[in-house]
Amino acid sequence: MRIVTWNVNSLKQRVPRLLPWLGERRPDVLCLQETKLADDAFSELMGTELSDRGYEVATHGEAAWNGVAILSRVGLEDVVTGIEGGPGFPNPEARAVSATCGGIRVVCVYVPNGRTPDSDHYRYKLAWLASLTEMIQHGPRPTIVLGDMNIAPTDEDVFDPEAYIGQTHVTAPEREALAQLQAAGLRDIVRERWPDTERVFTYWDYRAGMFHQDLGMRIDLVLASDDVAGRVKAAWIDRQARKGKGPSDHAPVIVDLDEAPDGDIGPLVPPPSNPAKRGTKKLPQA
Repeated sequence: MRIVTWNVNSLKQRVPRLLPWLGERRPDVLCLQETKLADDAFSELMGTELSDRGYEVATHGEAAWNGVAILSRVGLEDVVTGIEGGPGFPNPEARAVSATCGGIRVVCVYVPNGRTPDSDHYRYKLAWLASLTEMIQHGPRPTIVLGDMNIAPTDEDVFDPEAYIGQTHVTAPEREALAQLQAAGLRDIVRERWPDTERVFTYWDYRAGMFHQDLGMRIDLVLASDDVAGRVKAAWIDRQARKGKGPSDHAPVIVDLDEAPDGDIGPLVPPPSNPAKRGTKKLPQA
């Protein structure tokens, strides 16, 4: 079974990229984030295209912002939208959807950004993660939590730790919140598969040629319980999907269970060709 997470940064804009990609990579389960579509609009835009390809769909969306979806060719049961008791900003947002696919509880998440450290949105991010952790602690197994976590787990998961001083995504409270989620019995599949690879990124800012210089972050994660992690045969980032015309600023993260149709080819496909050296570049917003 091939399970994928991809922040598409507006599904409507990404349709010309997504549909050919589905035919090429053929995921059995695809978790999307930042669809930026209400549920009715999602169905109108994608319903026939996805059903013709054999996908059932669970969506939790809102117009213009946020939005998550699970596409599955291996069943879609017990769909739950949102996180029970989770915080809002100020109202609950479309940031989580869960379903059982192929016997695995799949939890697709788009974690709040946090904006700036110690802001109200940052505190909302930490509270949201605490609610997610509680849900996972009391949820069924086997399970897999995947999506845009908006947290780089360690300094190795950003192109230069010095460039991120004073920014979100790398602060100690965020990383501790992520560690608490993993302590609920989840393993970081990509990092576990490629522990010694320094540059394994999933997100590159559109600005300042960040992608071409491989100035990125690893913030799109696949976290799995032992009974799923033990089945992993390949785990890799489809960097090809970030190239070319009209891409998302995130690349898909692909995990193959039980068999690896493309081989154990990670961690990045294709690898970056001209990465900038650490200490030579700053963030575009800095």
